[in-house]
Amino acid sequence: MEGIPTRMGDGSLVRMTRAEIEADIHAGVEAGVKRAKVEPLGADAIDHLVDVFASRARFSAVDIGDECILTSDGVGSQDTGSRITDLQNYEQTVCTDTVELYHHDYSFKPIKPVLPFEQEIMRQAQLLLTIPVAYGAMPDLGRYTVPDGPVPNWSQLLPLGRIDEARAAQEEAVEVAVDDIVYVAEGMYEAGADGINLDTAGAAGDADFLAALRAIERIRARYPDWGIQIGMASEFVLGMHGELEYDGVRLAGLWPADQMRLAAKAGVSIFGPAVNVNTGKTVAWNVARTCTIVKPCTDAAEIPIHLNGGMGVGGVPMHALPPVDAVSRASRACADVLRLDGL
Repeated sequence: MEGIPTRMGDGSLVRMTRAEIEADIHAGVEAGVKRAKVEPLGADAIDHLVDVFASRARFSAVDIGDECILTSDGVGSQDTGSRITDLQNYEQTVCTDTVELYHHDYSFKPIKPVLPFEQEIMRQAQLLLTIPVAYGAMPDLGRYTVPDGPVPNWSQLLPLGRIDEARAAQEEAVEVAVDDIVYVAEGMYEAGADGINLDTAGAAGDADFLAALRAIERIRARYPDWGIQIGMASEFVLGMHGELEYDGVRLAGLWPADQMRLAAKAGVSIFGPAVNVNTGKTVAWNVARTCTIVKPCTDAAEIPIHLNGGMGVGGVPMHALPPVDAVSRASRACADVLRLDGL
């Protein structure tokens, strides 16, 4: 068949000409510029993206010497037996650089009551693996609302126009969540974890991001040399509260560069920006948009940047098993253009 095989954001196969791919990349850059109010990618970066996505190769990779670190979230899901077996598989078969132990609920609140059991698994992992083993979960502020939590549900209050009550509920949830995150972090430090990952931060909006920042600040003060990673939920912090600040900066509406600056101020070791995929656009379009939005972040960063590159973020198709041709191209393109420290 004529045309270059490429992918849509849902993983489906399409065929396009080189000119069509180039047009899609320019459109993705323009979409990023318009949305995030940032500078466009340079001509060299755009030409490189075109070369990557116009290639008919099955797999694409960075040049030898340009490899970056691979950190992971959600490793150890009992796919190959126990969680420990999964971690060993990622170390010895997948050859990842780090792994992350996690509880299937993947939120700090439900982990708190089972922390002793999680500590035991972490101790075993530390004995059996050589690479760094972190522990990860989400701040997941929505967990703290009724009927499962102690505070009113702001998603129910806001449509009723009860703005002050909704904001007060979010502020109360922040305080409780911070205590839970720090409690779990302390337990994992005692169990020998090499670090903690606050993943999908900001999923519930600016209050969720604030909880993560405040928790990181407390954890860093207690453990000056410990690894602390944060992975964002999306490219843009939603203003569910709208008036929350950290270090004098309003959180609602922040894009990756400013998210990174606050995370660094709080004390993170690694910052993971996230840019969501539009499934109706091509992977080339999505990667061009991702690079445009994230480049100001990597240009300004003085801490390692590990772009979230997985199912539905970082240009990788939204699919349970993203096709390797798309994953490798998205990963390579972002690593090359953004000069990432990791993925």
